[in-house]
Formats: sequence, structure tokens, C-alpha cells
Amino acid sequence: MARLPLPLSGLVWTKPETYVVDSLACIKNGWFTEDIETSKGQAFCLEVKRVLHHERSPYQDVLVFESTNHGNVLVLDGIIQCTEREEFAYQEVIAHTPLNCHPNPRKVLVIGGGDGGVLREIVKHECVEEVVLCEIDDVVIRVSKKYLPHMAVGLYHPKVTVHVGDGFKYMAENSDMFDVIITDSSDAVGPATVLYELNYYRLLRQALNESGIICNLVDSAWVNPRLIRNVLRSIKAEYPSIALATAFTPAYISGQISFIVASKEPGRELSTPIRRWTPAEEAKLCRYYTADTHKASFTHPTFVRKMIRESLEAVDSDVEDN
Repeated sequence: MARLPLPLSGLVWTKPETYVVDSLACIKNGWFTEDIETSKGQAFCLEVKRVLHHERSPYQDVLVFESTNHGNVLVLDGIIQCTEREEFAYQEVIAHTPLNCHPNPRKVLVIGGGDGGVLREIVKHECVEEVVLCEIDDVVIRVSKKYLPHMAVGLYHPKVTVHVGDGFKYMAENSDMFDVIITDSSDAVGPATVLYELNYYRLLRQALNESGIICNLVDSAWVNPRLIRNVLRSIKAEYPSIALATAFTPAYISGQISFIVASKEPGRELSTPIRRWTPAEEAKLCRYYTADTHKASFTHPTFVRKMIRESLEAVDSDVEDN
């Protein structure tokens, strides 16, 4: 596929100075309320038992509170990132889905994910030899180690190298290196929008080896179908194999979250794992992910299938016209 030239080595993540959110102000009358622009007309609330930590880092507003029923909760810029009660569902799907689509993933890169949860899942794969975490905000790492220890355990694993810095710059300087790249990002609001744009997907492609796979967070089809359509079109322009997966995650608005999995390799099957654990290993290693849930996550209702088909067909039509 033809791609526009892009000076990827000069692509750097920058935070708009005008984007300011006080997460503590989202707590009123003992309830934290997530009410963001991507889900206009609806909100999600958790009852707060006590505030554990609040700090403005150089990059974002960081809040951790203990909830009454969901354990400790990490919030960045007013948006819930994870809760102790159900974080395993998100972490397992975003990690094991792309890893089990690859025949031999040895080197993995994680962009974001400073809480360590995705790392915890990746190192369960014995074939993985090295994992690099690029987290721009060391405050996220520090507070996760203190308040989310069951997730942060991944940060201490001997296969993991933690790089505190700009993931854009790191990828531009490390081409053709990784088998799998997982983007564990915030929602597409404010400064995080750059992680949902074409230039970012090109940079991911540059950092992958020839058979590489990416897995990127997108929103729920119930909440933000426009974002999913745009991301599908952008990724399809760069990756010949692409699929949309969905997981059940109660702490997110609508109770669902979606991920896009894509490969540089044409004809790569993504909806069925090509590597799998035995049922006994699945029961030991995971609480959500199995080979069956892997396949089920790519099964969608009619309106979502239609959205996917039309989005990808629009890209194919543009390529033919050019």
C-alpha cells in the first residue's frame, strides 16, 4: 500500500498546556463521577471510601481513591483507568490476544501501561524474552507501586525494562525490533488524541518487524463509534490484516471496551489464537482470557459488523481510486 512520506524521527509527543482537569473535583457527595466529552449524555459513578493520593504531574492529573466495592481506583485527568476489582479483564485481553496471534513473540513493546498490569500478563508467556515499557509519566509508576501492588508486580519482572520517556521518540529510534506492540493508552481525550491518529500507527509500523502485530485500545461501539470508524480506516491504510475485539469491563462507560488488533503480514488470522494454553494452564494463569473468549471477542452484533465492513471498504475504495 502506498504511504505518504513522514519524518517519523521528528515525531514527538507534546502535552497541550490548555488541557487541565482536576480529578479531585470529580468527587462530590462521596461519589466520583466520570463525565467526559466522548460519552456525552451519560456518566459513570463509583462510591468513594477515601482519597489515597492526588497529584498533578508534569503530564496529567493523577488520582487514586479507595472505592466501596471496586478496590483502589486509578484516575488520570478525570478518567478511570483501572479498578482493582476488574482490571484483570482489560489487562488479559489487551495482552494475550495479540501475543497468541503471533507464532513466536519474543520481544514486546508496551506504550503507556505504567501501572504494570499489562506487563504482568505478558511475562506469563514463556516464549517472551524481553519486554520494554515506555511510560512518559513516572508518577503513574510510583503511585501504582504504592497503591496497585497486584498490577505493579509486572514492573519488577526480570524480563522487563522500564523506559521513562517519550514513546514516540523511542519508537522512532528503534525500527524493525518488536514482534508485538501494545498501546495501553488513556481515552481519546485531550493530549491522548495523538495516540489515535495515522502518524502514530505509521510509527508503530516502523518499530515492528516484518511479521509484527499491534494491539490498540479504542472506545466502545456503544459510546464512540465515530472513533472506532476513524481508527479502523487509519490502521487499514497501513496494515493489511486488521480486526476489532471487545471485552466486558464493568468500570468503563457501557461496560465494554474495544481493541484493534492488526498485523503487517497479509492474511494473518487474528480472531483465532494460533498459540494456546491447555485448559488447566488457562485456569491457572488467567481469570478472563481463554481460547474461547479470544474467538468470542471478535464476534459482534450486526450493527458493529456493518460499521467494521463499511469502514474497511471505504479505505479499499480510496486505494483503488488512487
